[in-house]
Amino acid sequence: MANKLWEKNFEVNAEIERFTVGRDREMDLYLAKYDVLGSMAHITMLESIGLIGHDELPRLLDELKAIYELCERGEFSIEEGVEDVHSQVELMLTRKLGDMGKKIHSGRSRNDQVLVDLKLFTRHELMEVADSVRVLFDELIQKSNQYRDVLMPGYTHLQVAMPSSFGLWFGAYAESLCDDMLFLQAAYRMTNRNPLGSAAGYGSSFPLNRQMTTDLLGFDSMDYNVVYAQMGRGKTERNVAFAMATIAGTLAKLAFDACLFNSQNFGFVRLPKECTTGSSIMPHKKNPDVFELIRAKSNKLQALPQQVTLIMNNLPVGYFRDLQIIKEVFLPAFDELKDCLEMTAYIINKIEVRRDILDNAMYDPMFSVEEVNRLAAAGMPFRDAYKKVGLEIEAGTFRPDKDIHHTHEGSIGNLCNDRIEALMQQVCDGFSFQRVRDAEKKLLGR
Repeated sequence: MANKLWEKNFEVNAEIERFTVGRDREMDLYLAKYDVLGSMAHITMLESIGLIGHDELPRLLDELKAIYELCERGEFSIEEGVEDVHSQVELMLTRKLGDMGKKIHSGRSRNDQVLVDLKLFTRHELMEVADSVRVLFDELIQKSNQYRDVLMPGYTHLQVAMPSSFGLWFGAYAESLCDDMLFLQAAYRMTNRNPLGSAAGYGSSFPLNRQMTTDLLGFDSMDYNVVYAQMGRGKTERNVAFAMATIAGTLAKLAFDACLFNSQNFGFVRLPKECTTGSSIMPHKKNPDVFELIRAKSNKLQALPQQVTLIMNNLPVGYFRDLQIIKEVFLPAFDELKDCLEMTAYIINKIEVRRDILDNAMYDPMFSVEEVNRLAAAGMPFRDAYKKVGLEIEAGTFRPDKDIHHTHEGSIGNLCNDRIEALMQQVCDGFSFQRVRDAEKKLLGR
């Protein structure tokens, strides 16, 4: 029996096969259960147009559900000599059901089959990323509220600048995640469109019901134009990669801050001992390795859009094998991003903040603007007030008033965290996760 869907009456050179298959079998394990879901929707549609018998559909669906369960238990594998996940699933069905199993490929190509697999996989991963972002967001908001009144120096050019607070610092990263989630939502919406039925990119002479498979799989809509459906390969991954990179950028900046603030020269925050590592030679060391690795992994993730772009950006219309390589950088990236999000949320929950930072006189000059503003509010021209305070600082006679009262929106005294939470909730409400979950449960009969 041929183990390749395209195999005819000749064998491919073994070295050519090794090179062209590459890591595809390994990468296809990410897609296995989604290949099964896509096949279940496809054959349900084929039965409705008479290409699969009414008595055949339940038997095929039962076997596909059994394969899905194998995937969920981590027991699915692609056998030696079998080219990819599509061939493996069809082979398993044919072993159980004979020629009936060979009918499931009618009206589709491996091109739209892998497209729908990638779409289903990606939207599932985006759902999990969104959940992880929300967990981190909640931790940041909680810390912002907890330490809203604890002042810290704000910096420009890494020079002490003006009063800030831990409420502002934690809250800034929470609001950053709101914007990151907007990117994620856009990527999700572009992902959640059905390419199935585009076949090799030019449609099929079978009277396929593409709206039916769209509904069965819980897609928001289909990729209507069959040529564009194929053009979406690579473009979808690039758009999603940009959304992932945006989140990674927030994590990298937060991780750098945490490493800096944890160092003895700053000493603003303290990581719990169990979240640090030691030195083989220096007994005093408690290194913030987790944040350093979060920073490195996040910076690596920010390169993902460029990797995808450089693989696919000069390809004309139609399918090309180049696109296979995108899977190698794209599919594993989700686990890395989720891992970084989860570790960041864990450590933010545990982090301890120092409350007496401003007792050190080295931070006194950061209150200079407060004094200038106080004098200006009392009637002194701003430039005169600026000069007066500047001269006092130069002379060493400046004595700060550390009792500050900011009330405008988003400032130290008015963090607007309730509005930031409402903003995040609004973004989260814009996803259609429950519709997808309901459609998949119904298809699986759960």
